[in-house]
Amino acid sequence: MKIGLFGSGAYGLALSSILTHNRHDVTIWTKFEEEAENLRVNRSNKKLLPNYEMDKTINITTSIEECVKDKDLLIIAIPAAFVDSLCVELKPYIKYNHILIATKGIEQGTGLFMNEIVEKHLDTRNIAVISGPTFATDLVTKMPAGLTLAGKAPETIIRARQALQNNYIKLRETTDITGVEVCGSIKNVIALAAGMLEGLKANESTKAMFITEALYDMESILFAFKCPKKTVLTYSGMGDLLLTCTSTKSRNYSLGKLIGEKTPKEDINNYLKTTTVEGYYTLESIYQLLKNKEVSIPIIDLIYEIVVRRKKPELLLDFLVYKS
Repeated sequence: MKIGLFGSGAYGLALSSILTHNRHDVTIWTKFEEEAENLRVNRSNKKLLPNYEMDKTINITTSIEECVKDKDLLIIAIPAAFVDSLCVELKPYIKYNHILIATKGIEQGTGLFMNEIVEKHLDTRNIAVISGPTFATDLVTKMPAGLTLAGKAPETIIRARQALQNNYIKLRETTDITGVEVCGSIKNVIALAAGMLEGLKANESTKAMFITEALYDMESILFAFKCPKKTVLTYSGMGDLLLTCTSTKSRNYSLGKLIGEKTPKEDINNYLKTTTVEGYYTLESIYQLLKNKEVSIPIIDLIYEIVVRRKKPELLLDFLVYKS
């Protein structure tokens, strides 16, 4: 297949390694000419993925039109904050195209999930989402990894499966797009609290207790969005939660650790300026969404109090014991 991949960050490059392994014709789009030229010349980004060299067949472009034209599948893998502006630029070129979303998060201000942003701007309902426990640095090692593939358009699901599934990538399907989006967003927020526990030097038993309680809360959030509770047991639910809440590779976990260690505010702000921490930006959105639904999820409320209102992270330890 011919595939247009929007996003030249770590995850986009990691996806390109799967696509070329599966012998697809790949064009990667980046907004920045300097970045495009660097990838054309060096075939790698050592800062983002030090052990990955792009296949020589991959085409790099800064042209939206070139990345869309004659493609069998388009994949969006850019930070959540930029999906809306990308879709505005895509609009003149899209006509019933098949689109796979690899971006996780909720848009600030509107509270829209990524599939809702795409549907708002683009003339297609051929949309699917992938989500699951997959760090970019792990994907390029070609060791087994699992992803949830969510969508309601059969042809889009078929193309997404053809694009990604192979002898080391496993896809499990669901029609619960919203549930997968919810899980993919919420786990980033919960990972902030998991990192706080690390910063507070909590033991392994406490961390296991927290993840168990977090699964119950994710079920409650899914119920609030009228999604099947069983989605919490998918790769996009429990799988991604376990990965993001237990590894310093997770930027959300790393930020939470800084907060738990009571790192000075200036240092935390510097970290946020140089690092995309989706959970930090998703926190405000999910907090407001739940308030609008008049749903109280205590763990989200507490994380908000600690991260945004600068309450003591030690509150998390008491909360685990006394939460209902």
